[in-house]
Amino acid sequence: MTFSPEPLAALLQALDQEGYAFTTVTPATHQRVLARRPGEVASDLRDIFGWSMSFARDTLPGDLLDLLREGGALDERSGVYRSLVRVSSLSGRLFLHSAYPTEEEDSVFFGPDTYRFARFVEASAEDLDPPRHLVDLGAGAGPGGISAAGLLEPDAVSLVDINPRALALACANAMAAGLEVETIEGGLADVAGDIDLIIANPPFIADSKGRNYRDGGDMLGAGVSLDWARQSLERLSEGGTMLLYTGTPIIAGEDRLLSALSELADEAGASLRYEELDPDIFGEELDQPAYADAGAERIAAVGAVLRKG
Repeated sequence: MTFSPEPLAALLQALDQEGYAFTTVTPATHQRVLARRPGEVASDLRDIFGWSMSFARDTLPGDLLDLLREGGALDERSGVYRSLVRVSSLSGRLFLHSAYPTEEEDSVFFGPDTYRFARFVEASAEDLDPPRHLVDLGAGAGPGGISAAGLLEPDAVSLVDINPRALALACANAMAAGLEVETIEGGLADVAGDIDLIIANPPFIADSKGRNYRDGGDMLGAGVSLDWARQSLERLSEGGTMLLYTGTPIIAGEDRLLSALSELADEAGASLRYEELDPDIFGEELDQPAYADAGAERIAAVGAVLRKG
């Protein structure tokens, strides 16, 4: 099913006027919260658009139900309704993303990593001049690029992703925020012109199911992060910056992504500032064979600032 951005943007604006707010948690926490309410149906907007609960027809005002249907985001079966999107709060804005659970290949993720990513970009933006061209690589629903644009006011914003469903939601989120953006299905090679700021929150889990929004490739999930950093340094204009938020496995006390990024920066004549933002995230993944067999001690959230030239 294809999402239609215009009615979904109108839905976000209507929810904002209603004072809607919701903080999205990890899938494990979401599951625990729903387990307390077995067999229940939604009773309010947060249940419908936050906790992804099924709802009866009269629970949602007709205008909101119509917008959800027109946006291609309503599932109706035997008189039981369910939203195919969630709506989360971030930095004073509302953002659409996939309903729970995010198990499909083209699911559009939003969660605690999104909040950490946004905080990292916000803190890093204090040292940046307004860019001419901001690119959010692997943008998903666009929370990073849209939030960064609000802070830095670039001349142009490109949201880049391989997932067309993500880009449809990113377009709706940008419209609701009153921001003009270019959405590009593909990668950096598909972005035209000079680029002086790239931000990215790549997938970084060694995912046995190989889901694009989650699987970070080799190096126990850090491979995509390293590859995107390499591509970014090749595309950035002289003096340009990449803000990379990601996760890295720590094995016997060693952060191999840090070592690889340091080597990459040296080869490219770039500077690197690297910070561990959270020492222990997604601890449940350590039970998976890939991490257990490698002796991974933890997965850390990190932020890297790479400046070219």
